[in-house]
Amino acid sequence: MARRKSRELAFILLFEQSFDGGVMEDVIERAQEAREIDPDPFACSLAKGTAAHITELDEQIDRLATNWRGNRLSKVSRALLRLALYEMQYVDETPVSVAINEAVELAKKYGDDGESGFINGILGTASREQGSAGETT
Repeated sequence: MARRKSRELAFILLFEQSFDGGVMEDVIERAQEAREIDPDPFACSLAKGTAAHITELDEQIDRLATNWRGNRLSKVSRALLRLALYEMQYVDETPVSVAINEAVELAKKYGDDGESGFINGILGTASREQGSAGETT
């Protein structure tokens, strides 16, 4: 499976998890049974890794999206932001620009008007912060 399709599947799994808050392994199992999909290892790794860091990712999202707290942020946006931030911070082989671009493209496909720009802005800010945190003086 291509990486783009793997990210899309990971997003869908995270989106589904946002409705019941269940364990990601159960979400994957239900998806396999209901839709006869076979998530590849990369998609499962992204979904499970994101789910494992969900609290810290949500704290970061809430800090970055200052005017969009709580339920003002759509489930699509939150799932995409979680996934992209996880990939930016924990998946070394993925360039930050790729994680951002993929999230923006998924927002165009699954989100409402303007969501892709919102996602791009939040992730751009996170990227700049991440770059600053890695610099030495």
